[in-house]
Amino acid sequence: MNTELLGIAGLYLLTLLLALPLGRYLARVFRGETNLLDFMAPVERGIFRLSGIDERREMSWQQHMVALLTVNLVWFGLAMGILCSQGRLPLNPDGNPSMAPDLAFNTAISFLVNCNLQHYSGESGLSYLSQLVVITFLQFVSAATGIAAAVVVFNALQNRTTEKLGNFYHYFVKSLTRLLLPGSIMLALILVFNGSPMTLQGQQSLVTLQGDSVQVSRGPVAAMVAIKELGTNGGGFFGANSAHPLENPNYLTNAAENIALTLIPMAMVFALGFYLKRPRLSYMIFGVMTVGFLALLAPAVYYEMHGNPAIAHMGVDQSLGAMEGKEVRFGAAASAYWSITNTVISCGSVNSMHDSFMPLSGLSQLLGMMTNAFYGGCGVGLLNFFAYLVIAVFIAGLMVGRTPEFLGKKIEGREMKIAILVTLLHPLLILAGTALAAHTYTGHPAEYAGWLANPGFHGFSEMLYEFTSAAANNGSGFEGLGDNTPFWNIGTGIVLLLSRFLPLIGPVAIAGLLARKKYIPEGAGTLPADTATFGVMVLAVIVIIAALAFFPALALGPIAEHFTLY
Repeated sequence: MNTELLGIAGLYLLTLLLALPLGRYLARVFRGETNLLDFMAPVERGIFRLSGIDERREMSWQQHMVALLTVNLVWFGLAMGILCSQGRLPLNPDGNPSMAPDLAFNTAISFLVNCNLQHYSGESGLSYLSQLVVITFLQFVSAATGIAAAVVVFNALQNRTTEKLGNFYHYFVKSLTRLLLPGSIMLALILVFNGSPMTLQGQQSLVTLQGDSVQVSRGPVAAMVAIKELGTNGGGFFGANSAHPLENPNYLTNAAENIALTLIPMAMVFALGFYLKRPRLSYMIFGVMTVGFLALLAPAVYYEMHGNPAIAHMGVDQSLGAMEGKEVRFGAAASAYWSITNTVISCGSVNSMHDSFMPLSGLSQLLGMMTNAFYGGCGVGLLNFFAYLVIAVFIAGLMVGRTPEFLGKKIEGREMKIAILVTLLHPLLILAGTALAAHTYTGHPAEYAGWLANPGFHGFSEMLYEFTSAAANNGSGFEGLGDNTPFWNIGTGIVLLLSRFLPLIGPVAIAGLLARKKYIPEGAGTLPADTATFGVMVLAVIVIIAALAFFPALALGPIAEHFTLY
C-alpha cells in the first residue's frame, strides 16, 4: 500500500518538476523570444506561405474567434465526409463499415471540440484512414486551438491598452510545431519500445495458451495514443482505451501517459505567470487548482484502496482494493489517480472502468468535470478558471467597497454578465440533458430498456456522467450506458458544440474588452489578485457555484448509491 501511494506521489512531483520549465519555455515561444526549437521556423514560414496567411497581422479578439470558428467548420466537414464513407475508402484492412450519420455527427463534433466522447469501439468502428486523417489530426489541431485561444487572453492581460491581440494562426501553428508534435514523437517512441503497435497491417492471427485461435486488432496505435494524452484528448484507439495492453503495456507507459496528459495544463498555468511577468499570479492559480485536485483525489484513492464493503461482507478478500474493472498491472491507487487526473484535466482517457468505481470515487470524478477548472485541458482549463476569477474579483470588490479591478483593468457590468453566462451554461447543459434523458427513459422503459445496465441510483449516475463528460469536454464515461443511439449521439453532440465554443468565446471576449480599457497602476487600495487571500476567495466561489448547482443531482446518484453499500 505504501509503495502504491509513493508511486502516485512520485508521478505528481515529476509532472510538477517538468511543468515549471515547460511553462517558462512556452512563455518564450509565444512572446517570440529565442528558444530551443527555433530550427522549426522555416517549417512554420513554409506553412504560412503555402496557406497565404500573414502571421504578422495583428487581430482583434473578434477576428481571432472568426478564424477559430472558420477552420473548425472546415475540419468538421472533412471529418463527416470520411467517417460516413470510410467503408469504401482505402486503409481499411479489417473491412470496418462506414458510420451511421448520427454516430458520425457525434464522433466528428466530439473530436473537433477536444472531448473525444466515443460511442463506438475504435478497433471495429474506424478504419486506419479515419484513425489517422480524422481522429489523430483532430487531436492535434483541437489541442492547438485551445492553447492559441489561451495565448490571446495572455496578450489581453498585459499592462497596456490595445485592441490588437496577436495572430491566431501564429499561435496555433507554433503550438503544433514547438510543443505538440515534438512532445508526441517522444511519447510515441516510449510506447513503441514498450510494445504498442505502429503498423498499417490488419488483424493478426494468434493461438492462445489455451489453444484458441484469435484475431488481434492492431494499427498505428503509438502515434494516436501519444497525442491523445499530450493534447488532453482522451479518445482510445481501442474500445478499452488505456486499459488495453497495446495502448498501455506496463507501469512505465502508464506513468509516461499520465505525466503527458497532466503536463501541458499545468505548464500553461506557469506560462501565464512568466508571459505576464507575474509569477505570483500563476502560483496563486496553481495553488487553488491543486487544493481542488487533492480534495477530489484523496477520497477516490481511499475508497478504491479499501475495497467494496458489500463484497467484503460476503467474505471476498479486498486486500488489493476495489479491483473490479481495474488492471492488476496498475493497481487500485494508480487507477484512482488516473481517474481523477483525467476528469479534472478534461482528457477522458481511462486505464480502468469508471463505471466500476466506488460511488464516492465516481462522485469525485463527476465533481472534477462539474467544476471544470482544476488544471483543465490544453489552454481551455485556464479559460474556464478565468471566468471564476472575474466573478471572484467582482464579489471581492463589492465586499471592500471598491470598483473591482483585475491586473489594472476595471471589471464592469459587461464582463461580469459574460462570466456569469459562461459559468451558468455548464450546469444548465448538464442538468437539462440529464433531466431529459431520465424523463425519456422512465416514460418509455420498454423502448429504451437497452440504455441502462444498472437502473436505480447508479443508472441515474450513468446518464448524469454522460452529459457531464460531454459538457466538460472530457470524453470518459460510465460504460454501463448504451450510448450509441440517435438520442445520445445527437443530444450529446449538441451539448459538445455549445459547451466548447461558448465558454471559449466568453473568456476571450472578456479579455478583449479588458484590453481596450485604460491601464490603472495598482495602488494602496487595490485588491491584489496574486495573494493567498484572494486564492481562498476564488476557491470559495468555485465550491459554492458547484455545490449549489450540482448537489441535488449528486444526491440522487452517487451519494444515494454510497449508502446502499452499508
